[in-house]
Amino acid sequence: MRPDEFVTKWTTEAEVMRQRGVLLNGALLLEAILRDFDAVTRGRAGELLTLTDGATESGYSAEYLGALIRQGKIQNAGRPHAPRIRRQDLPRKASRLPDPPPSLKLVGATPRQIARAIISSKE
Repeated sequence: MRPDEFVTKWTTEAEVMRQRGVLLNGALLLEAILRDFDAVTRGRAGELLTLTDGATESGYSAEYLGALIRQGKIQNAGRPHAPRIRRQDLPRKASRLPDPPPSLKLVGATPRQIARAIISSKE
């Protein structure tokens, strides 16, 4: 799980708890955990990654990241013939929506069907 996925998951969980009025102290605890996690990950933002490691984290290929460096779209934090990318400069490939937690699943409806129904509903 990537750090941004961790934050998204636990932010959603805290909001669900708050909306349901369940475990309000649990929601406060999760928010505290998120603040601590954010502080930890900010320290990793400047870490230098190889193109291969950057590809693993970003979802883009090492070749594509190398092309972005050659085009000047991403700064080479390494040296010629040994490029590095700062973690904070990595582009992030869009991914599919994560599966909802079991408590939010509706019988017989997929998350996509629910989203489509909400978007196309008339008020």
